[in-house]
Amino acid sequence: MNDVLSKSATASEIARAVMSGKVKASAVVDAALKRIAATEPAVNAFTDIVADRARQRAAEIDAGRHLGPLMGVPFAVKNLFDIAGLPTRAGSKINVDGPKAARDGALVRKLEAAGAILVGGLNMGEYAYDFTGENAHYGPSRNPHDPSRMTGGSSGGSGAAVAAGEVPLALGSDTNGSIRVPASLCGLFGLKPTYGRLSRAGSFPFVDSLDHVGPLARSAEDLALAFDAMQGWDPDDPVCTDRDVEPTLETLQHGIDGLRIAVAGDYFARGGEPQCFEAVAAVASALGATRTVVLPNAAAARAAAYVITAIEGAQLHLPRLRARPQDFDPDTRERFMAGALLPGSWYVKAQRFRRQYRAEVLRLFEEVDIVLAPATPCVAPKIGQVMMTLGGVELAVRANLGLFTQPISFIGLPVVVVPTRKTGLPIGVQVIARPYNEAAALRVAAWLEKQGVGASLTA
Repeated sequence: MNDVLSKSATASEIARAVMSGKVKASAVVDAALKRIAATEPAVNAFTDIVADRARQRAAEIDAGRHLGPLMGVPFAVKNLFDIAGLPTRAGSKINVDGPKAARDGALVRKLEAAGAILVGGLNMGEYAYDFTGENAHYGPSRNPHDPSRMTGGSSGGSGAAVAAGEVPLALGSDTNGSIRVPASLCGLFGLKPTYGRLSRAGSFPFVDSLDHVGPLARSAEDLALAFDAMQGWDPDDPVCTDRDVEPTLETLQHGIDGLRIAVAGDYFARGGEPQCFEAVAAVASALGATRTVVLPNAAAARAAAYVITAIEGAQLHLPRLRARPQDFDPDTRERFMAGALLPGSWYVKAQRFRRQYRAEVLRLFEEVDIVLAPATPCVAPKIGQVMMTLGGVELAVRANLGLFTQPISFIGLPVVVVPTRKTGLPIGVQVIARPYNEAAALRVAAWLEKQGVGASLTA
């Protein structure tokens, strides 16, 4: 077991130590706050720290209150989640002038009900329209493995905070890849659940028909522990699925026996740097996965995801674009304005295609249980880098870090990112399952972690 007061301790290790009485929650929180204070100038993961609240909560746990499976575990959330008493920034300058949240977001409340302790809000790309982790208002989050490089976005602060050892657990959101890209570039385990599986109530929206929320952590066990605590129907989120809680922690160590595992070919086997395909090959070899499958029309799915994102996002932000255009990041403003000019007929066609694509992919999952694919087409680019070369083609960094994630979130499939690193910078692999089969994806991630194929490394 790691020293539970160290930056490498996992959420599961901390919870077990606090529950057993080996360490006080107050000591865990104080250690986390000290690490944050020491690390933040270099990492820039946090925008808000709620130290007094965290210490009070820890004292209550030490007094015998708030018992649960995450007892004493410090966590932080992307600043699009409501934190009572703070404005919900969503990475923007404009929202800071808005009202303060009256209560915590749904998932914050669920994690605290399980004994976890909120320590703050995390930096992110403005209004979640970002794959880089750079923010024009609050500065870029920096990759703890190399501070000159991007964290990935838009949950960049979430990736940086966990990878730097500031907290063992963070929440992010994922519309087109915003949990999976930072997990890959920062060397973490990340879970994008099935669309509608976790409540988004009390979080600032981006694209309602594509938005997901989920955790980033340093182990598959931590993902399962957090996911199980956050499950459950919430009437305050109209797309939240009315489905019984299906615990994943209890099946985590069942291994991979009986799982039919394949590798995504065609679209997912080209257009990236060699490292991303080498990572998939290493994971596939460890799992004994020799079958290759094709997710039909993946490129068209990515294009349709762009259309839906641009149009829905623009419509949400039209009042802000009209009232305060100067207070947007210019890059974000231009993308929203371009989306506002797209014809509505494109949106209708994209949603129609989405239904067709989903049906085709679900037929594939009648034959396999898990599909492996790259999480990002490259390791972390340099902060400020605008262009990159992939497959011999020069492409924009910001738009193309989600090359392999968008066709998956487009139809709401659950995905666990498993981090890998032989040498140099980390890169992740997507472990994709059919809807509501998070348990299978987490089993694969846990098995790979146990074998040493998938492993997060605290920077």
